[in-house]
Amino acid sequence: MRIIEVNAFHYPYMGGIEHRVHHVARRLARKHEVIVLTGQLPNSASTEEMDGYTVMRLPSKYTNIYNPPHIKTPGLLKALDELKPDIVDFHYRWSPTYNRAAKQYAGKKIFTYHNTYGEGVGLTKIPSMVNDHFWRKPLNEFSRIVCVSDFVRNDLVKRGFDPKKLVTVPSGIDMPPKMNVTDGDYILFVGRLVGTKGIPYLLKAMKDIDSKLVVCGGGPDMKKLVKFANRLGLGKKVSFPGRVSEEKKLDLFAGCSVFVLPSIYESYGLAAAEAMSWGKPVVASNVGGLPEVVGKGGLLARPKDPVDLALKINTLLKNDDMRKATGKKAMEIASEYTWDRIAGMMEKIYENA
Repeated sequence: MRIIEVNAFHYPYMGGIEHRVHHVARRLARKHEVIVLTGQLPNSASTEEMDGYTVMRLPSKYTNIYNPPHIKTPGLLKALDELKPDIVDFHYRWSPTYNRAAKQYAGKKIFTYHNTYGEGVGLTKIPSMVNDHFWRKPLNEFSRIVCVSDFVRNDLVKRGFDPKKLVTVPSGIDMPPKMNVTDGDYILFVGRLVGTKGIPYLLKAMKDIDSKLVVCGGGPDMKKLVKFANRLGLGKKVSFPGRVSEEKKLDLFAGCSVFVLPSIYESYGLAAAEAMSWGKPVVASNVGGLPEVVGKGGLLARPKDPVDLALKINTLLKNDDMRKATGKKAMEIASEYTWDRIAGMMEKIYENA
């Protein structure tokens, strides 16, 4: 098969969707021709071979009003028609040029639904709801809609989407390399610093937690969160290293005692699954796809509730045996979500479509 993955961004830009596209593409490229069609970031090549698949980057215009930035890539449909793929997997629905190309492309196509319907907080929720409302009808033209969690699938069924077209394929993980894993003196958050991640509630909870917190990641809320932490008097308890290298991120996972994901919205929770692969117990909000991911590998807290969040974190910090047993269970759960398995599931969907 000639498979084309369409997403607005790709490496060197790194996010959850980009990781999924990369890991599936590199595995399917062992048997198929795989092309990732994406926008061209500044200082990136127009064409690149990457781990067995081809990256084609089209001239694009970026507007940095949010993270990720708004993107226009006008040549998408023309490129798809010229490449003559057997199947196209569209991953992006937040840009008119990508939505238009997905609607107008007449060949075999599926759509991967990475985020919850109308996801957003504050002012960002309004355009998200409007965009998803107008995106509903075009989705009926796709052979399959792949959902990254049963939560996303069930939510779309409730909204009137055809359940026969909906299939759940979670994101995967690579089991970590052999490193010196320790039960360190800090709890960890990894992710984009945006409103949907609920980080202010974690900062409020830290007032009642006897541990340090590392908030790892970048995003539009960085300065606001640093000021908020200082206003709470947490300057010495909380650090914000920003975006870090992959090696540094692995070190942070290997050394934390508990991983925390206090999201308000979360379709899946890849960062939680990554932490679990290191044998780290997770405390996460009881929202979206997080209960599916965490299972018995952690504790669930009420969303937007700093008191309950602190209680759940302290429960693990103060009970060594429970923390270790939960971490062991977390690793067992994570080992079921290998990228090889996920790529195999996607291959069958492409073939059937």
